[in-house]
Amino acid sequence: MYRGWYKLAGIVSFVLLLQNTEARAQKDTLRVMAYNVLNYGEYPLCQGPNGLYHAYLDTIVQYTNPDVISLEKMGSIKTGPTDFSYSAAISFGDSILKFALNAAYPGRYAYCPFTNAAASSDMSILFYNQNKLGYVALLCSYVNITDFNTYKLYYKDPNLATTHDTTFLYFTVNHDQSGSSNDAVRGAQIVGEMQQIKTHFSHLANHINMGDFNTRSTSETCYQTLVAPADTNYRFYDPPFTPDNKLTYPANYDANPNAYSAYLTTSTRSSASVPNSCGTSGGAKGWYDHIFISPWILNNTNYVKYIPNSYRTIGNDGHRLSISINNNSTTVNTAAPASVINSLFQMSNKYPVMADLEVSYNTTGTSPADPEVPLGLHDMLLPDEKVFIVNPVSVEIGISFSAPFMGRKVRVSCYDMYGRLLLDEKVRIDTELVQLPFEAEKGIYFIRVSDDTRILFVGKMLKE
Repeated sequence: MYRGWYKLAGIVSFVLLLQNTEARAQKDTLRVMAYNVLNYGEYPLCQGPNGLYHAYLDTIVQYTNPDVISLEKMGSIKTGPTDFSYSAAISFGDSILKFALNAAYPGRYAYCPFTNAAASSDMSILFYNQNKLGYVALLCSYVNITDFNTYKLYYKDPNLATTHDTTFLYFTVNHDQSGSSNDAVRGAQIVGEMQQIKTHFSHLANHINMGDFNTRSTSETCYQTLVAPADTNYRFYDPPFTPDNKLTYPANYDANPNAYSAYLTTSTRSSASVPNSCGTSGGAKGWYDHIFISPWILNNTNYVKYIPNSYRTIGNDGHRLSISINNNSTTVNTAAPASVINSLFQMSNKYPVMADLEVSYNTTGTSPADPEVPLGLHDMLLPDEKVFIVNPVSVEIGISFSAPFMGRKVRVSCYDMYGRLLLDEKVRIDTELVQLPFEAEKGIYFIRVSDDTRILFVGKMLKE
């Protein structure tokens, strides 16, 4: 009798173990990092040889293990034949992949298309883990001192082949105007950025707004536009305040940096000449870099949620006030291994910030509709310029163009739900309806139509 009971108990325990293992396997983690890299790659080289700084970034990435990385204030790369404002080598983006990011984790990273309509000497680029995420589109670009770009990615859910449904994530990358006297300038920049985002969304979806905002306090217009807008459909949350509740408003980092010592991001260096003369000095004294999350991510509305208390400033142990990140004269910095601390000191005068997201697998094929405004992608088109996809498709993709496109060339790209490029073709528009052969299995696909300067259409396409 007892042996039977023990046997039954063992079976029950084994079943529960399998259930728990399966439950754990239905989730994934995405680590998001924003990092101002202080003119990385920009000529003339202020800090040092690119090869040396690739190695520093390699060390940092190996330690932080991010899935999404925004690198702000890196040297700008040539975007086209008429772009003469670039400051970095033409292949600099690829060299970051080869010698820094994918050197840390081979084959993992890719980057989103970058722009430089602002004709700036620096730019921001969004890198992502292509094993977990796929690129869909550059939704919009607000042009100011730099381009403030909003990107659309999707999660490569293991159930995609069955459910044909996926989870989208949106990332806006910022580098605002610096300077204590530029509160109004920063405010105007973020107001402009949000006005454009509003033309693309009826309310925020799974959206991250991150980068170097250069804010001195939470009372700045820039900050208030994000966390306390008049229209709460476009409200973002700063995790240490909400939902972590570690800090309370109002917060003035400049006037009272000691109260926010573990969150300070500027500067990793106390000296203006060591290790070089780039960037700012004074040690940790300002909190300029942030990762803001949308209500959907706060409330786990669509398979993605912020992991509580995961927001952190990499390499800041809370004892760096007015001293360098590697100053161990009073307190040894154990926030990261010594090699990482040294790389952070060398790489930039800014600390990177990170936050973690939990992604639940979509096993049912159902999800709330993303609140993209259908015509939002077309805000750069003239009123009589219209592009439509004939849905569903069978053996051919049908694309309808209005009269102004006649005689022009466009590029048609089609991706499957795993981000694999199935069609990439340049076509001349000679008729209102352009048809392209499409021999693929039944399912959902992403299609993008663009010309040399604009994205004309991005959307889903059903193959029957």
